[in-house]
Amino acid sequence: MASLADATPPIALGALDGRYRGAVAPLVDHLSEPALNRERVRVEVEWLIFLTTHQVVPGVRTLTDDEQQRLRQVVEDFDADAIAELAQIERETQHDVKAVEYFLKRRLTAIAPGEEDRGLAELIHFCCTSEDINNLSYALMVKGAVSEVWLPRATELVESVATMASDLREVPLLAHTHGQPATPTTMGKELAVLAHRLGRQLRRIERAEYLGKLNGATGTYGAHLAAVPDADWPSLSREFVESLGLQWNPLTTQIESHDWQAELYADLARFNRILHNLCTDVWTYISLGYFAQVRGQGTVGSSTMPHKVNPIRFENAEANLEVSNALFDVLSSTLVNSRLQRDLTDSSMQRNIGVAFGHSLLAIDNAARGLAGLDAVPSAMAADLDANWEVLGEPVQSAMRALAAQGVAGMENPYERLKELTRGRRITGDDLREFIAGLGLPDDVAKRLAELTPQTYIGVAPELVDYLD
Repeated sequence: MASLADATPPIALGALDGRYRGAVAPLVDHLSEPALNRERVRVEVEWLIFLTTHQVVPGVRTLTDDEQQRLRQVVEDFDADAIAELAQIERETQHDVKAVEYFLKRRLTAIAPGEEDRGLAELIHFCCTSEDINNLSYALMVKGAVSEVWLPRATELVESVATMASDLREVPLLAHTHGQPATPTTMGKELAVLAHRLGRQLRRIERAEYLGKLNGATGTYGAHLAAVPDADWPSLSREFVESLGLQWNPLTTQIESHDWQAELYADLARFNRILHNLCTDVWTYISLGYFAQVRGQGTVGSSTMPHKVNPIRFENAEANLEVSNALFDVLSSTLVNSRLQRDLTDSSMQRNIGVAFGHSLLAIDNAARGLAGLDAVPSAMAADLDANWEVLGEPVQSAMRALAAQGVAGMENPYERLKELTRGRRITGDDLREFIAGLGLPDDVAKRLAELTPQTYIGVAPELVDYLD
């Protein structure tokens, strides 16, 4: 049997790099292994430029504007050839960050080839432990993935749910609490609830903090002070970290504590869970006939039953949200722990960040496609309302309670009387109106209740949609 492992080009082991590649490809620029190396190169370049422009090390010249531009261009031009070169160096060093250092030393030799400039290369990775570079790189990667890829896609999805809520704000819907017919609402209001919940999580994610540190092997600036004792290293560290668009963490061990990551991933997981709730609700509405899936798109719904259009987009989203959350949860719970001043469990764990984001992004894509393929069926919703007049037992007994509280005679035991009329059996509009007529209600109340129907008993549900604004 031919070995698939030997196929060319290589076959992806996971679905994200296989059949779903198109939906998640934008994350490759931020959360892939080459993206990590590119950010490592960026941080090393910026640290070198920072050290020389601030003249931190006495007697070292400042890099010229042209040299700085050419160094930064190494980051911008980071391509397949650079990836291959780094991989080759790493095979020799058996250390990924050290490979980046050697990679940049080669570039600096070409940019500043003079004999008098050879010492500049020693300022690449100067006083840094690998985690100084890695923590800043991961912060930049995750920040870019959130702000440039995940958040725009998630925002578009929430906006589409909000638009559906607005469009369907007046469409009456039989609610189901505990799976049983309950007080009517509108489809728009129910979608607005989900849009509101998702929107709250987006606002939390938008406010996320991305922390970074550069303080040496155990967070003490020991090597820094040994090399340049007169420099204000904490202030320089803060200025450098903030120059990258990150928030400085002043107190760490060898590693930045990753608490910000745990906080962010918890918010992302909560967004995922609410989106999962949306998918299961919409799936149920489809099964009840409240939404029709757009037909005639050439898709095969079932391999044997031609009539079927399966809600596969929502089912696919559910599965991917569950995978994403499993990863976000384990990232959140493990990254905040490190034995004493350092262990390497976080190194392996963080390499799964892209997979967690990928499954979430894929779910967002599927949910968006699924929602775009729906048409509301108000007639189906109306039919269920017409078949459940017993839900009007609530307003009748509530009106009787109010009258009893006001001292109106004959309003005793309203809940029990409506329970006897409605529980365990279906009633018609005529049954309810006959019951109302025999209660001895004041004329205005009797008229108001007799005119009520399941379709009109929706309270202020349409107006509640406006709170999305």
